Formats: sequence, C-alpha cells, structure tokens
Amino acid sequence: MSEISTRNLPSRYRLNDRLVKTVKTEAKRKLYWDTVQPGFVLSVEPTGHKSFKLIYTFNNRPRWYTIGNANKVGLKEARSIARSRMGEVYSGVDVQAERQDARKAGTFEELAHRYVNEHAKRRNKSWEQADFLVRTYLLPQWANLQAATITRSDVRAIFNRLTQAGSPALANQVLAIASPIFSWAIKNEIANIAVNPCSGVERNRTNPRERVLSDRELPLFWSAFEEAGLIRSRALRMILVTGQRPGEVRHMRWENIEDSWWTLPGQPEGDWPGTKNGQTHRVWLSQPAEA
Repeated sequence: MSEISTRNLPSRYRLNDRLVKTVKTEAKRKLYWDTVQPGFVLSVEPTGHKSFKLIYTFNNRPRWYTIGNANKVGLKEARSIARSRMGEVYSGVDVQAERQDARKAGTFEELAHRYVNEHAKRRNKSWEQADFLVRTYLLPQWANLQAATITRSDVRAIFNRLTQAGSPALANQVLAIASPIFSWAIKNEIANIAVNPCSGVERNRTNPRERVLSDRELPLFWSAFEEAGLIRSRALRMILVTGQRPGEVRHMRWENIEDSWWTLPGQPEGDWPGTKNGQTHRVWLSQPAEA
C-alpha cells in the first residue's frame, strides 16, 4: 500500500501556483506529478478542467482519490490533504473506498435497502411488490440523493408524472410505498431525516375496481397463461379459478388440501406466510382447480 512510482514519468514537477494556473491543455489527459508530496497529482483534461488528485495503490490496484477542482482548492491546501490521506493509506486505509461508502451511506437507495431488510421482510407479507415499485419508480430518480434532502416537491414530481401519464392509482401506490420508508427512518433516527416529505401530498381520487372478466375473456386468459411455462402457468390458472392472492397460491401445500377444500391457516406455519387478515379460512376447489 503506497503511492504509484513516478520515477519513469516525464511530467514530474515541484508544483507551484504559477504552473497550476498557466498549464496548457493537450489532446489527452495529462498528469503532473508533484515531487514534494508522493502520489499528489495535478490532472489536466483536454477540456481544460484541472483537478488535484491523490493516486496510490491498494492491494496492488491503482486508486484515484479526487481532492478537488484546482480552480477552487488552493495548492497548499490540496497538498496538505494529499499528505494526510496518504498517511491513512500507509496505515492500511483505502481512502477512496471509504469515500464511496460515505457517499452511499444516507442515500435513499441505502435507506430503501435497509427498510426492506430490517423491517418490510419481517412485517409486510407483500414486501416484494412494494420493493418492485420502489426499484421501478423511485430509485431511478432518488437512488443517489441523500434521503434527508428529498423534499415534498421531489415527491410531488414523481406523483404528478405518474398521474399525468394516466396512472392515478399507481401514483397512489407509489406514494403509499414511499411514505412508510421515511416514517421508519424518522422513528429509528436514520439518515438524519426529520420530516416525512410524503406528508401533505394528497392522493388521487379513484373509483373502486369493478372489473370482472367476461365469459369470452376467461378462455383467452386461460390459453395465454400457457406461455408462462409449466409452473407459472399452473399458478396463474389457480389464481384465476380460485380468486386467491398470488402470495397465497404461491405457498399452497398439499397438507392443507382435503376433500376438494383448501384450508388457508391464518398464522404463519413454516414457509406459509399466513393470511392477510390473520384469519383461517377455506376455499372450495372447483374441478379445473383440482386438475
């Protein structure tokens, strides 16, 4: 764990303010290695952007640690930072990896991940559906944002976009999924979140769903499910003919089926998740369901 050797590199200078200010750009990135502080580099891009970096090896792999924009960070300060960080490297610390971890900590992506693993999987039987909505509609916009900086305007932006796209019910679902994440973070004092940004965002009014498949549509669905493969097609058909929740059908067990009746225990048993309301009930299995 040390700085990358610069003995054979031609661009070695005792960096000074005048050089940093007047250095010319070239067709490719050029590195000006400092002879005072090992690993300390002035990097000049073809675009003219100049930055101070610390370049070192860790576990035999090169690592680049950006100190700052050379037009905003003074040479003396940058060299001092490089000296301090290199001291950490000599002590066995990968300073670039630590920076990456620090950036990730506190982001909405990290918060959502913790919420799923520390809370939702234990308390919410529909956590997979909720996680899907988060990954599909929230992470593309918020993944790298610090969770504590997400505002009500950010929430409304996603909510309004889904609503205007003709999916008011989906917008409500996404809002209903996002809000508990922030509430959980506040309750457990995570990511310095003080206010739930979903509070005050009014949900869309939606009509109760009354859609029922017609006699003509049922055979179409039944046939289309065959394309899902052996296991999935049987599961989808079982959902269709029993009207039970996908999660319950997915966990059906032979021991709970007797004399054309399927008993759904209210409480969890083994890999059986239990029913949504915690009450045991029975479902009559028609001939197609039994088949």
